[in-house]
Amino acid sequence: MLKCKINGQEVEVKEGTTIIEAFKQLDANIAHYCWHPGLSIAGVCRLCMVEIEGNPRLQIACNTVVQEGMVINNNSEKVKDTVKWGLDFHLINHPLDCPICDQAGECGLQDQYMEYGKYDPEMAERKVKKHKVVDLGPTIVLDSERCILCSRCVRFTEEVTKTNELGIFNRGDRSEIGTFKNKPLDNKYSLNTVDICPVGALTSKDFRFRQRVWYLKDGDSICTGCSTGCAIKVYYNEEGAWRVKPRFNPDVNGYWMCDEGRNVYKFANKEVRLLSGLIKKSGQTQEGAPVDVAISAGQHLKAAIAENKDQVALVVTGQYTVEETSDLIKLFAEEFGSKQIYHWKNNEDSFDSFDGLLLRGDRNPNTKGLLKILSSQAISTKWEDLKQKISSGAIKTVVVAGPENQMFYPDLDEKIGLFSKAENIIWMTAGKLSALDGVTTNIWQIPMKTFMEKSGTYINFEGREQKVKAVTTIVETALTLSEASQGLRGQAVEAHQEAPVMQSLKSNYFTQKRGNL
Repeated sequence: MLKCKINGQEVEVKEGTTIIEAFKQLDANIAHYCWHPGLSIAGVCRLCMVEIEGNPRLQIACNTVVQEGMVINNNSEKVKDTVKWGLDFHLINHPLDCPICDQAGECGLQDQYMEYGKYDPEMAERKVKKHKVVDLGPTIVLDSERCILCSRCVRFTEEVTKTNELGIFNRGDRSEIGTFKNKPLDNKYSLNTVDICPVGALTSKDFRFRQRVWYLKDGDSICTGCSTGCAIKVYYNEEGAWRVKPRFNPDVNGYWMCDEGRNVYKFANKEVRLLSGLIKKSGQTQEGAPVDVAISAGQHLKAAIAENKDQVALVVTGQYTVEETSDLIKLFAEEFGSKQIYHWKNNEDSFDSFDGLLLRGDRNPNTKGLLKILSSQAISTKWEDLKQKISSGAIKTVVVAGPENQMFYPDLDEKIGLFSKAENIIWMTAGKLSALDGVTTNIWQIPMKTFMEKSGTYINFEGREQKVKAVTTIVETALTLSEASQGLRGQAVEAHQEAPVMQSLKSNYFTQKRGNL
C-alpha cells in the first residue's frame, strides 16, 4: 500500500493505482471525459489535470501512477485555469442545443462546465458543422456535432464486445465517430455505448425523446432477462417504467448489460399487463378482483385435490423469487401431498448456451433457486410425462406459475395448446395471454406483480443469492406468487404494495436529490 495526499487529505492506495483512481477512492471531484473505469486509458481529453509537488508541469491523472509520498492537488489556480481552457477547446464546435438534447439533465458536459468552467468564451470562429441524426444501427442514433471524440465508444467495441464496428475518421476538427462500411453498430451490447457517452452524441432509439430525465425516478433492482442477474437501475414515473440501465456490480456484470435485458421494463407497464382477474366457464368470461379469483381458483383446486390429487399438476418457471416459488411448491408438495410438479424451461435447445460475456440461454433469474427447492422436495418429474398425462386425460387441472416475462418464452403458444387439453387451467402471470381467448377450457387468470413491484431473492447461474427491494407499484391489485398461494389455500388474501404507487402529476424529481447550483 502507498500513501499520498490529495488536496491536503491523506489516502492509502494499492501499488499501481492511478491518480484518478485515487481521487475516486477518496470520492473527490476531478474533471474528466475520456477515462472510464471499465475501459483502457486513452488520455485524449486532457481535462484530468493535477499538480504534483516537485513536478514543474501539470500531469494527467488518468495515466499517472501514484508514488509513495506524492502530494497532489487539482484545486490550485493553475489547474483550474488549465481545465477551463480544456473545456473551452472541447466546446469550440459543440452546438448550443441543450434545450432539445436528449442527454440534458444527465450530461457530463453540462455538469463539468458548471463545476469547472463558467468562463467567458473567447472563440469567435464559426463552428464546424458535422452530420446529425446518423443511423448507426438498429439501436443507436449519432449526432456528430455533439461528439467530443473521447473515444469511449470506440474502445468499448474494441475491448469489451471485440466487434470493432466503430472508429474515428478524418483528421483535425473534421474528425468524426462512425461505423466501417457495411458494418453497422449491431451487437448484443451496443446500448452500453450510450451509457458511457459523456455528452448527447449517442442516443438510444428506444428512449430518445420519450421522457426528460428529470421527470424520472430510479431504483435499484436485478435484471430478470437471464440467469446472469445483472445489477440494474429502473427509471420510472407515474406513467410507468421507461428504461433500464446497468448498475455497477464487480462480481456479476461489472459496468455492462446486454441490449435484450434493457427491454425487461416493457412487460411491467399497464398496456401489456393483466389488470384484473378473469374466470372463464362454459365459454363465458367474467372479470373479478385478483384476490377473489385466487380464492375461487383455490376452491376448485381443493375439491380437485380431494377427489384425486394425481389429476392435478403444477407447472413452474424460474421467473419468480425464491420466497414465492418456495411458498407455492410447499403448498403442493407438503399441504396437498402432490408431487406432480413440472419445470417449464424456455429455449430448451439453447438453455445452457452462453455468449461469452453476459447473456445466457437460460432466460430466467431464478432457475437455480427453483431447482434447489424442487430438489429439497425430492421432485424429479419429466416434461414428457406431463405431456403424455395431459393428452391422455390423466391430468384434468393444470396450475401454471409464469412466465412473468413472456418475450423470452417463444414456445408460449405451443404450451397454451398443450395445457388447454386439460379440463381446467389456473394461470398466474403478469401479462395478458390473448391466446387463451380462443380456448374453451375452464380458466382462472390471476394477475401477478412484476420484478419491480416486489422484494425477494434470486439465485443466478453460479449460485449467487441477490436480494432486491420493490421499486414501484404499477398494478395495485396484482398479487405476488406467495399471496396467490394463500388464495389457493382458500384463505383470505390482500394485495400488499411494498412500494408506493406514483400518482402525482409529473414533477421535477431531480429537485429532491440535487443541491443548489
